[in-house]
Amino acid sequence: MKAISRLSCAISLAVLLPLSATAGEVEVLHWWTSGGEKRAADTLQKLVEAQGHKWKDFAVAGGGGEAAMTVLKTRAVSGNPPAAAQIKGPDIQEWGELGLLADLNDVAAEQKWDDLLPPQVVDVMKYQGDYVAVPVNVHRVNWLWINPQVFEKAGATPPTTLDEFFAAADKLKAAGFIAIAHGGQPWQDGTVFEDLAFSILGPEGFRKAFVEQDRATLTGDKMVEVFAALQKLRGYIDADAAGRDWNSATGMVIDGKAGMQIMGDWAKSEWTAAGKVAGKDYECLAFPGTQGSFAFNIDSLAMFKLSNADNRKAQEDLARTVMGNEFQEFFNQNKGSIPVRMDQDMSSFDACAQKSMADFKDAAAGGGLQPSLAHGMAASSYVQGAVFDVVTNFFNDPKADPKRAAQQLAAAIQAVQ
Repeated sequence: MKAISRLSCAISLAVLLPLSATAGEVEVLHWWTSGGEKRAADTLQKLVEAQGHKWKDFAVAGGGGEAAMTVLKTRAVSGNPPAAAQIKGPDIQEWGELGLLADLNDVAAEQKWDDLLPPQVVDVMKYQGDYVAVPVNVHRVNWLWINPQVFEKAGATPPTTLDEFFAAADKLKAAGFIAIAHGGQPWQDGTVFEDLAFSILGPEGFRKAFVEQDRATLTGDKMVEVFAALQKLRGYIDADAAGRDWNSATGMVIDGKAGMQIMGDWAKSEWTAAGKVAGKDYECLAFPGTQGSFAFNIDSLAMFKLSNADNRKAQEDLARTVMGNEFQEFFNQNKGSIPVRMDQDMSSFDACAQKSMADFKDAAAGGGLQPSLAHGMAASSYVQGAVFDVVTNFFNDPKADPKRAAQQLAAAIQAVQ
């Protein structure tokens, strides 16, 4: 509530100021269309409009951004891109290669982005040394969510290793609970696979496999072990998982039907909406074996070249607003993620967010901060799709061979490079 009241004051005060002589229009293409995301996007709009600019909302719902990217490509090809678009990871580099992105170097220098952001994030936001995108938040993918009441009833202990994870799953299953709530969709299968890979390969091996796409790592014994663990995990998922949405799986843990869920921190928004308290009604643990590491997924707005000077000013003011403390606090409290600014005051955030920020800083300093493959940060969408195909086919075939799957993984990635 503090963040909301501060933002309201900021908006109210800004409205009283004289409109900028260089007020322009800023059109923003995004897919923040549900619940807290929409509230946060609406607040960003108000903050920009309070500076005298006109906001043109271009929200495209559905498909985790696929539909929005289709629309963006059509607009860009016709020479009429929006001022800003929600683009992330390696896709930023692809748009940069087309020569369509505007630089944000002046804003970045003014706000000292190089000091506020870890180098791993800076690299993603730049193209050929120029800032071309502004980061909105940081999601952590390698989380395990548990219902402590269910664990207590089953006599299970929150796990810190993969062996302990499967031991807990055995106890939950024996007590009549669904051990692991899961939705059988390719990206969810990919998220589980990624966390297992992060645990077994470690951050360095994970990077070799999915960022560098090193064949020896992709086909090695450790990757075979990852697929074997995925096969074992499949036995703890209920028969009705196929096609289930992630938030429905979260609901199973909230309602006490299941004990655990492997999911990024957007799952926290469901617990919050249900009136549950972090550290009391639910626990967030680093996925077993990934303590000290952090698989990141970052939402960002890439900026397109504009010919109108007033619109360019509005675009830069948008970037300044996104990186401001007030918006970073409000947006991330609604989204379940954490602010991207390393200097953010986290006192108004819950226990899971505070832990996430501490782990984010530690991982950034020690080499454990790695881009998520399953959420479009580590490799191109083509590589991601190839991995999803192999993983989902393996996951749904009880007789699949882990060693063969590792070979198929390497071949599938090579085919789309």
